[in-house]
Amino acid sequence: MAFWLLKAEPEDYSFERLLEEGSTAWTGVRNHQAARNLKAMRVGERAFFYRSVTRPAIVGLVRIARAWFPDPDDPRWPAVDVVPLSRLPREVPLAAIKADPRLADLALVRQPRLSVVPVSEGHWSILCAMAGLEP
Repeated sequence: MAFWLLKAEPEDYSFERLLEEGSTAWTGVRNHQAARNLKAMRVGERAFFYRSVTRPAIVGLVRIARAWFPDPDDPRWPAVDVVPLSRLPREVPLAAIKADPRLADLALVRQPRLSVVPVSEGHWSILCAMAGLEP
C-alpha cells in the first residue's frame, strides 16, 4: 500500500469544501510526473491533503476511492476520486516540514512544484506524528 500527498490551492479547492461535498474527482493535473503518480494510485490508499500558496500546510487525510480514469476536462490526462477521512488534529506547516532533516528527501521538499507526490512509509509516519495522528 502506497501513501501520497495531493496539493490544492485553497481558492481552487479547499479541504473544507471536500468535507462538505464528501468526495471529488482530483482533476486538472497537467504534469507528466504528477500524472504518473495519479495512475499509480490504488483504491484504499491514503493521501495527505496539502493546502498550497496560502499558509502552506498538510491539513487533512483523504482516501483514494476510485483508481485513475480519464480526466473529464481532458481525457489525455488522468484523474482519481478521493473522499475525505479527517481533518488533522494539528496542521503540519511547510516550514516545519522543511526544518525537519528526516524529511529532506521528501518529494514535497525536493520538487516543490509537483502537485501529486509519493510519500514513503517512513515519511508518512513522521508526518502523522507531527500532525498528532497514529500512522
